[in-house]
Amino acid sequence: MTENRSYLQKYAMHFGTYMGVYWILKFILFPLGLSIPFLLFLFVGLTLGVPFMGYYYVRTYRDKVCGGSIKFLQAWIFTVFMYMFAALLTAVAHFIYFRFIDHGFIIQTYMAMLETMDKNNVPGMGGYMEQLRDLMDTISSLTPIDITMQLMSQNVFYGSLLAIPTALFVMRKPKSPEMQPL
Repeated sequence: MTENRSYLQKYAMHFGTYMGVYWILKFILFPLGLSIPFLLFLFVGLTLGVPFMGYYYVRTYRDKVCGGSIKFLQAWIFTVFMYMFAALLTAVAHFIYFRFIDHGFIIQTYMAMLETMDKNNVPGMGGYMEQLRDLMDTISSLTPIDITMQLMSQNVFYGSLLAIPTALFVMRKPKSPEMQPL
């Protein structure tokens, strides 16, 4: 059992590193996408690909390490660990970006969008504009470490939710000896 746990952690770190690098490369597209819409579209598309990437990694773990069978709980724990390790690696990049690179760019861009919407009297937004401004003021008061911790906790939370359907799709009972060909 201890050997299985060490394999689980080792491979969760391994695949979590791959996913973390993917998330970092994907994150680079977000601030760029605020100026170039195609890059924001690409960011959203790559974000939608994360669950499929997670499924592929858990399936690979099941087939290569677990001999083709894995229980739901083991698959769920592996997936949560993988997303957690990816979130930890990505948090380093988030902190570096918000501490040394951003200098309020994202907030200023969103504030400019709000001003444009306010000037153009976008239908249905009248009551929400003040709430959105208050939200932007609150977000702009956060420190880089606050933003990083918030993003990391969101990544872990959503990863643990994604782990449920992933584990359901990946789990497989061991084949019984009488069903295997001779």
